[in-house]
Amino acid sequence: MSPPSSLASVWLITFRLLEKHGIEPQGWLRELGLDPELVRQPGARLPAWLADVTIGRAVGLIADPAFGLAAADCWHPSNLGVLGYAWLSSSTLRQGLQRIERYARLLGDRWSCRCTAETAGLRYVCDHGRSDPVVGHVMADYLLSVALAMCRSNSRRQLNPVRVFLRRPLPADPRPYQDFFACELHFGAAEDALLLASADAEALLPTANHELAATFDAILAEQLAMRSAEDLVSRCQAFLLKQLTSGEPCVDDLVKALGMSRRTLQRRLGERGSSYQQVLQETRFALAKRYLRDSARSVTEITFLLGFSEQGAFTRAFKRWSGAAPSDYRLGGKD
Repeated sequence: MSPPSSLASVWLITFRLLEKHGIEPQGWLRELGLDPELVRQPGARLPAWLADVTIGRAVGLIADPAFGLAAADCWHPSNLGVLGYAWLSSSTLRQGLQRIERYARLLGDRWSCRCTAETAGLRYVCDHGRSDPVVGHVMADYLLSVALAMCRSNSRRQLNPVRVFLRRPLPADPRPYQDFFACELHFGAAEDALLLASADAEALLPTANHELAATFDAILAEQLAMRSAEDLVSRCQAFLLKQLTSGEPCVDDLVKALGMSRRTLQRRLGERGSSYQQVLQETRFALAKRYLRDSARSVTEITFLLGFSEQGAFTRAFKRWSGAAPSDYRLGGKD
């Protein structure tokens, strides 16, 4: 298994952040035996330990303990690779944040995030994956500030969270956090998270584009499968996404592409509590919901895009998955 790494282009955010504080990070990379030009090469990756070393050094040089919040001014969609453009094409902030959750590993192997629906709204939780609290607190500021900046850039309205939770202790001067988040703050919390109001999380975004989002998701699924060589389900999903528009996918073609026997595939999927049919159905259901959100696509077109031979078969399958016919699901505006 390859060591943990992060998408090199994400480091352009870190470069800009440190340069704002008079630090020339390219020299640090050269000193550590790494080529700074990697950050400009599409798909290149840098070792995950580099963030620990870089942030640890920066903490010792930058007087402002809240300097990580300035990452919000340093990001660009292109820094996140394909995921940045998938974010822009998302219909709502909830869908966008769920995309970040689903494909977080493409950005970095050691961090993760999750979205949880609550009565008060949508909670977005970040886990920086570091045991060092000094580095971890800065990374949490960095991750949450960029996430909120992304939400603010996509929203039509003035967007502030309902509440923000930070594991870092109450700082001597909390004003930078109050000024940036502009909401109720909880320091010394159990997790690093921000809570968005339901109205903000569900509002239709001006940059929404269903067709582009579907295209980007297919690319991201393939990239994730390549990153997750041991994640058999992701590899199966990536294969099915390519094959569905050509008709009913064939399990024999899948096992050939995976380089294993049908029995081995069944056994390994079973160990993960899944099966070929279950993966196929889940992939089709996810695509069906995405396509149905695009009013320009007819149910007949979606039928063939999902590999069904006739519309009745798709309608029956969709009713099993969702409890509603495709046309009713579309009219109901469900996700």
